[in-house]
Amino acid sequence: MSEVTVAQLAADVGIPVDRLLTQLGEAGIKKSSDADIITEDEKRDLLTFLRQAHGKKSTATQTTSAPAERKLTLKRKTVSELKQPAATRSVASRGTPSSGKTVSVEVRRKRAVIKTAESAEEKSALLKEAEEARKALAEQEAERKAQAEQEEARRAAADELRKQEEDNRRSKEEKLRAREEEERQREVAERFKKEEEERERLEEEKRKLAEAESAKKAVAKAKANKAAAEEARKKRTSDKGGRKELHVAANAPRGRRKKKDRSRAAQRDQNINVPGSGEHGFQMPTEPVVHDVEVPDTISLGDLAQRMSVKAPEVIKTLMNMGMMVTINEVLDQDTAALVVEEMGHNVVFKKADDEEQDILTAVDIEIEGETQPRAPVVTIMGHVDHGKTSLLDYIRTSRVAAGEAGGITQHIGAYSVDTDHGKITFLDTPGHAAFSAMRARGAKVTDIVIIVVAADDGVMPQTKEAIQHARAGDVPIIIAINKMDKPEANPDRVMQELVAEEVVPEDWGGDTQFIKVSAHSGEGVNELLESILLQSEVLELKAVAEGPARGAIIESSLDKGRGAVATVLVQNGTLRKGDPIVCGTEFGRVRAMFDESGAEVDSAGPSVPVAVLGLSGAPNAGDDAVAMPDERRARELAEVRHQKVRDSRLAEQKAAKLNELFSQMGDGEVLQVNLVVKADVQGSVEALKDSLENISTDEIRVKVLASGVGGINESDANLAAASSAIVVGFNVRADSTARRILEERGLELRYYSIIYEVIDDVKKAASGMLSPEIRESIIGLAEVRDVFRSSRLGAIAGCMVVDGVVKRNNPIRVLRDNVVVFEGELESLRRFKDDVQEVKSGTECGIGVKSYNDVKAGDQIECFERTEVAREL
Repeated sequence: MSEVTVAQLAADVGIPVDRLLTQLGEAGIKKSSDADIITEDEKRDLLTFLRQAHGKKSTATQTTSAPAERKLTLKRKTVSELKQPAATRSVASRGTPSSGKTVSVEVRRKRAVIKTAESAEEKSALLKEAEEARKALAEQEAERKAQAEQEEARRAAADELRKQEEDNRRSKEEKLRAREEEERQREVAERFKKEEEERERLEEEKRKLAEAESAKKAVAKAKANKAAAEEARKKRTSDKGGRKELHVAANAPRGRRKKKDRSRAAQRDQNINVPGSGEHGFQMPTEPVVHDVEVPDTISLGDLAQRMSVKAPEVIKTLMNMGMMVTINEVLDQDTAALVVEEMGHNVVFKKADDEEQDILTAVDIEIEGETQPRAPVVTIMGHVDHGKTSLLDYIRTSRVAAGEAGGITQHIGAYSVDTDHGKITFLDTPGHAAFSAMRARGAKVTDIVIIVVAADDGVMPQTKEAIQHARAGDVPIIIAINKMDKPEANPDRVMQELVAEEVVPEDWGGDTQFIKVSAHSGEGVNELLESILLQSEVLELKAVAEGPARGAIIESSLDKGRGAVATVLVQNGTLRKGDPIVCGTEFGRVRAMFDESGAEVDSAGPSVPVAVLGLSGAPNAGDDAVAMPDERRARELAEVRHQKVRDSRLAEQKAAKLNELFSQMGDGEVLQVNLVVKADVQGSVEALKDSLENISTDEIRVKVLASGVGGINESDANLAAASSAIVVGFNVRADSTARRILEERGLELRYYSIIYEVIDDVKKAASGMLSPEIRESIIGLAEVRDVFRSSRLGAIAGCMVVDGVVKRNNPIRVLRDNVVVFEGELESLRRFKDDVQEVKSGTECGIGVKSYNDVKAGDQIECFERTEVAREL
């Protein structure tokens, strides 16, 4: 049995769904939506209801009043033939088999049909019903057309209203754009006017200076001409006979003299007085020119020579006289460059590295102006490793971060904005491992409140003390959270006493530090901790400007294979919006997308909101400032200036490092070196790894990180490791197929890690294996010489008594006389009576022959010892 929905039946009948639902309800069939199913029985009930509604009698009535029936009979006859084969034994008289016989089959069928005669009344009722159906269909069609016209009119009105709104918005935007263009043109005109006035003033000053200089030169020239005329007059009076000496120029034309030119031009040329001194027109300055030379933090020798308007060899000569061997491309520090400038007689103008950056920032006029509004506090959670910092934050924000960290310890700075019942709070979760000291210092710089988590069953540990020092250095208020109070061995009083020793005194004992007892597992004291945070933030009156260009700090950065450089930015002032040009340290770009801590995309971020930003040219260093710029060109300029400054400082550091290495090699001889190439997933881990590994170095072995960076291990890293025989370390990253193939071909070591102290331990072991073993000597026996016997074949044989330990044949010995070593060597023979033996124990006599030494005397002592090699450790 086929079943259709209300919508399909309405489409088949050609009426609206609402009308069909109304008719179904009137017929007693309960249907609520167009998706309900209608069975065949329900269709029949609906048809019966509609027929009764239009005045047609029911089927029963029609049956009782039916007229006489009429009977029709249909007959059909079919004929077919069947062939019956002949029997096998019947053979015709001619000897041929019979062909069988054919049987005719006739089939007759008969069917009777009874047809009830239709009366005139029924015909008229059927016609009436059909007419009413046509009228109903016409009414439904008219109603549908009216509804369609109403819908069309409503749609046209909505389109007209939307068009009017679009026109109004476009006109407002055009007016706003015209107003902004007018303001910009007015600002440009004012700036041009100021520049023109400044240029006119400078030209006027230059003109006055030029006039004064020309007047001074004219006076000097007049004096010089007067002196020259006086000298010429004296010379003329001193000549004999008043004759004038003729001086023929060396390049004068030779040969016959030409005919004298009588023209006016020639006479005019002859009337010009040419001085006879033979000097050229250039006059050498009478005194050296002194320049004001700007000296930045680092400057190359060629640039310094150009600023002093001298040649580079003169600067090199001056430095050689000062005891420095340099080249034209050498990078000088500020102090050395200042000494050179003063030595060459110029004035030094010290230029700070931030001056050029400040000039660019001043040129773009980035100022955050506006009404300050209260902002959410930025809280950094610090403490020793495995004291429950992340677990406490998990309970607050109801997530599980520590379970996803390697070893259950946090190795990145996590920034989370949490909406609590007491207000919004931004948390920074810092690692507790000793290698992440730089991360904790960064967290203390950008925070408002520091929560130091101390385990009640462990007490104050080294990283706890370090966290206290970082918080004090940043002048940040401290709140102590004594965690793990649910454990039976928890002892909060001992923790408080240890913290008092670090000058952190609780309020209950007369101090100014809040102590909150909490449990990250049961949630005990968490509400009191949040209330204390908000109370402390109210005391600090934290405010920021919400409108304007954004300023913030880089919390963490990494390279993502699908998204590129990803930087976690904590906005401190202003609002960072999608599409803003931004500068982060030495990297720049345009904000392509922003995501919050849950991974949801956001369009803007206000003060105290951490977001992950996409679109930078590279991964910036953690701790760099983030500044939104008016346009991308200014952002690129500022990033290039910072990049050049970093490059110059790196070159200066490399020069100093090379010089220190040269001196150390000259003084201590060859130093063993372990080369490393370190790649990690985020910038903070790179810094922590590099510092921790380089601190392993000693006087005998040096651990050197040749290259470090963020992202996977690529072909360039593998080639660098192959060129320097370095160990490649990947921290939460992996090498691609090309890099793995290169490292396998060269036989280099590639190690993957996810926990930082495993990296440090393995590098320590590798460095310890390169150290030469330590040789230790232990005395195993002492024999006293009682008498000496001479032998023509063996020389001097000492008759000895072993007084201590054991004397062995193959061990080295020393001969002592009056407790002073007079000989060190080995035994030639060791005998007991006439037998050669390998060892003689204490209290036994023996004969000892010392190899290459015959000056053994009675009373001497022969000391037997052995050397053992002990592996050294860093």
